[in-house]
Amino acid sequence: MKLTVEQVRHVAALARLSLSEAEELAAVKQLQVVLDAFAELSAIDTSSVAQSEVVDEGGPLRADVVQPPLGVERALANAPARSGSSFSVPKIIE
Repeated sequence: MKLTVEQVRHVAALARLSLSEAEELAAVKQLQVVLDAFAELSAIDTSSVAQSEVVDEGGPLRADVVQPPLGVERALANAPARSGSSFSVPKIIE
């Protein structure tokens, strides 16, 4: 399957990326290498390879024990910024 610039633009738009024409062309080449590698892998005959299945048998779990809350000071001890008893984060506006 050959990848087109339009497909890269579509994926970039879904990811909200703004790419220049040079970046789009570079992305086409790089992603085509990945797609070609997958095509090469899918061409390999794996009919003689034994398949296995992962089954979760419910291994040992820690008991669910109620513990006292952390408290504001301990919860915010490693916060880069705080405002009173809350985390402070930068304002993001598009």
